[in-house]
Amino acid sequence: MQRVDQKTTQGPFVSVDHVQLSMPEGEEERARGFYCGVLGLREVPRPADMANRGGAWYAGGAVALHLAVENPFTPAKKAHPAFVCADYEALLERLREHAVEIVPAGLSPEGKARCHVRDPFGNRIELIAG
Repeated sequence: MQRVDQKTTQGPFVSVDHVQLSMPEGEEERARGFYCGVLGLREVPRPADMANRGGAWYAGGAVALHLAVENPFTPAKKAHPAFVCADYEALLERLREHAVEIVPAGLSPEGKARCHVRDPFGNRIELIAG
């Protein structure tokens, strides 16, 4: 697969605003424990008109991740966001400390180490060394 040079290719979009994953109803504390406590994102307030719907929003660096309640819930087992990590090895160590399974995924097309993990709900997340 040929990668697109994002620095020189022009198109209709300038960036990704956020990525959304689904979560089961009533699991906000488990989400917070993983996304804040393990991955190191911070929770951000949602607009007032969305605050009572369940779910949560997180951010860190250039990443914005929204979790929305889906009923019935089905985890994203193949589709996934891929996050480039500022300190990949330190994050892997933190994941190990929290008994999160790390599945090595070889090298990215750019030659960077990468792996897959799953959030507490089974959603797949790719992590790439920065």
